[in-house]
Amino acid sequence: MSQIFKQGLVCPLDKNNVDTDQIIPKQFLTSVSRDGFAEALFYDWRYLADGAANPEFVLNYPQYQGASILLTRANFGCGSSREHAPWALQQYGFNVIIAESFADIFFNNSVNNGMLLITLSKTNIELLFNRCAQGPQQWQIDLASQEILFGNNAAMGFNIDPDIKQRLLSGLDFIGSSEQLNPQIAAFEAQRRSHLPWLG
Repeated sequence: MSQIFKQGLVCPLDKNNVDTDQIIPKQFLTSVSRDGFAEALFYDWRYLADGAANPEFVLNYPQYQGASILLTRANFGCGSSREHAPWALQQYGFNVIIAESFADIFFNNSVNNGMLLITLSKTNIELLFNRCAQGPQQWQIDLASQEILFGNNAAMGFNIDPDIKQRLLSGLDFIGSSEQLNPQIAAFEAQRRSHLPWLG
């Protein structure tokens, strides 16, 4: 029986090497708050010079309004290591990103913010873009069984690190995951202190 982790409308961003400065330009990094980055997402692509929405950019297409799954290509999130990039994506509404590959720091920052990043082969990414070319797509993500569900009993499997999978299913970040080990750490420390030499 499937257990749906995330589901939603898919937005296909057909670009390789999308770097963090394209995800959120540097002029929006001055805020000390973690809020208010949704409007800055892909700013140079989403808006024209006069501030109007760029009708030729995919996020502005009417059929992709409200998308929560981003489909893209290789090396997504490359460039400088700014945690604002996953914040902007998440605040816009994306909670799943599917790509051929991700930059390591961006991947870790995103996962630690509770986002699911799925890596697939170039062939499978192409198959997913072909699906999107047929019309707007609503997909479900069954994280427990590691499957993308397309409807009509069609699905595609994916691999994920077991530790990341468990943290996402439990809703924990790195710190929360570590805190689950507090009882074992306390027991170890108590045992260790009993074997230390008396220095008094």
